[in-house]
Parts: sequence; C-alpha cells; structure tokens
Amino acid sequence: MVFNRGLPAQAIVDGFGQGVLIFDQANRLVMENITAAAMLGADAKIIRAEGWKAVSALFNARLNNPDLSLDAVRAKALVSEKPIRFYAYRAGEYIPCWAAAVRGADGEVFTMLTLETPDWSALSELFERFLREVRENVETTRGHADLIQKTVKKPKANETAEQLGKRVTGFAQVIHTHMHRLGRLTAMMDRLERIRTDRLRGEVLAVRRTLPLSDYLEDWLESLSEERLLDPETEAHDYRKRLIFDIPSDILVYASPGHLSVVLRDMLRNAIMYSMIATPILIAARATEAGVQIDMIDEGYGIRSGETDRVFAPYMRSRQPQIISEFGYGLSLYLCKYEVEAMNGRLWFESEDGVGTTFSLKLPAWQAESTSMSTKNT
Repeated sequence: MVFNRGLPAQAIVDGFGQGVLIFDQANRLVMENITAAAMLGADAKIIRAEGWKAVSALFNARLNNPDLSLDAVRAKALVSEKPIRFYAYRAGEYIPCWAAAVRGADGEVFTMLTLETPDWSALSELFERFLREVRENVETTRGHADLIQKTVKKPKANETAEQLGKRVTGFAQVIHTHMHRLGRLTAMMDRLERIRTDRLRGEVLAVRRTLPLSDYLEDWLESLSEERLLDPETEAHDYRKRLIFDIPSDILVYASPGHLSVVLRDMLRNAIMYSMIATPILIAARATEAGVQIDMIDEGYGIRSGETDRVFAPYMRSRQPQIISEFGYGLSLYLCKYEVEAMNGRLWFESEDGVGTTFSLKLPAWQAESTSMSTKNT
C-alpha cells in the first residue's frame, strides 16, 4: 500500500464517523477529532485540560466493577495486539467504545479511544409505532367490547344461542389478536431498551451457565406449548411435529438459558412462517474449535439474493409474495443478533431462493475456566 506522507493525521481522524481521543504516556490528550468534540460537548474542554484523569472519571460513571474500569481497559489494550471493546455511560445510554495501543515512530506508546455513535432510530420508530398501535388497539378493543355487550343484551330476533355465541366469539377473537400483537410489541420494546441501556450485557453475565444442550432443547420444546408462538391469524397447526433434532448428548454450551430460549423461539417462528406446513425443520448442533454451532434448517421459500442485506436490519421484512401477508414487525432477528453477541456468540444465515434457509448461531462451549472468564470479551 502506498501512503501519502503529506496527508496529515488530523485530517484523517476528522474524517472518521467515530469519536477519536488519543493520549500520550504522560496522560495528556494529544489528539481529538471533530466527532469526539461534538459527542462530548462541554466535557471535551475538561478532557483537554485534565487529560486521562478527566476521561477516566467521565467514562467510569455508574461503573461498579473495577475490572471493567477505563484504567483496566487501558492496561489490557497496551499489551494486546487487538483493540479492546468496552462501554462508556453518557447522557442516559451506554456508548460502544474501543481502546487500542498506538506506537509512535520514536517508540512512545499512545492510547487511542474510539467512541461509536449508536443509531437508536430503531427505538424511536418502535416507540412511535407502539404508541400508534396502543391508541388503535384501545379504540378497537373498546369498540368490540361494546359490541359484545350490545350483542348479549339485545340479541337479534330469532337468533339461536349457538349463533349468538359465534358472533361473540368472533368479537373476542379480534380483541385477542390485538392484545397478542400488542404484547409482542411491548416485549420487543423491552428487549431493545435493554440493549440501548446496556442492561442486556450485565444480565447475560449474571445468568450464564453450563447447559447440556440436548436436555436444554428438550425443555425448551416443552415450554413452547405454554405460549402462542405464531400470530393468531396464522393458520394453526402442530408445528412441533415438523421438528427434527440432531443434538449430540455430550455437547455443553455456556450461555444464558433465558436469552437463548428467546433467540431460538424467534428463529423457529421465522422458519415456520417462511416454509410450507408439510416441510420439516431440522435443529442440529455440533462442536467446533470455535465453540458450539446450532443450525436451524428449513426447506422453505428461501431469501432472495437482493434481500440478504435486509435480514438483520430493523423493520425490513421480506417482500416475497408467499409471505408478505404474514403478520410481523421485522424486528426479531435484529434483536436476536444483539442478544447472541451479548453471549459472546455470532448469528448468521445461508439461503437459496426456493430451496430453504439455514440460520446458524455459534456460542462458547463450556470450559472448566468458564466461570472465571465470565467477563472475557465483553
């Protein structure tokens, strides 16, 4: 690579969309970019004057674990070949950040902090949609409740009890559908808010444990019978008969049972919605050098090549004619990706239009030192 030595470093960092702060070994701020100045506002002046002391105090706010302090992060970064991920609390949210060692030409080692600018437009849109649906559902539910009362108090002339019951049941079903969808939307808001405020990471760390995967999935499947997995307007069928499991009995995964359950539930819902009723859905697992891989494989409609970049984007649903009528918010896989990553995992997919789709997630395998490494890579 040819580098233009006449290109000033300040111009380079000012072109970054992330905030950049660079400190020397004497803890002085020696470089910042315009994004960092905009993000930090008045605090930028204090950091310029007091250097590392000021940024450490600012970024350690609401931090109770000294192992996750900015000084601890810096110490790791200075001996690491890779940037260290951490989070800083500011203005009511946790900002994703990186710390890295940068070596100067004279051998001096600098500390570079980069501050990401999170886009929470998904949360704003979800909140607006939530309020809109609450208003619509309240109005619709009130209307149908009034109809039920009127129907019961003043039935049609010559109407049998069976006919009356069918009419009331129809009104009640509409109310049930609205409440089910509102409940799903509320749960999504809660999940997204936990991501925004970084509560998700803390919750995962607190409850992660060793799970014998075969036994865990057996209990998970049983739990699905206690909740409605699909939308009330989706054609009802016993989807559990379609499931095929290929899970070795000796696989142990290190994960949060509750969060893993939610992720698998959302993956299964998508597999059911985007495949024909008669086709099987295979859930398989295998141990790899990098951890445990769980695959959910359907023989469904597949994902068109032009729509693959929409899969993990918020509110981006497939536009294929077979599934466009299925009700959904287009948000579950967006949330699942964050939740899998909070468990130090990875979520991805492979698909062929008209053949089917495989969603895969990779999670850490259990190791003897897992409990002592609960904060690793976080």
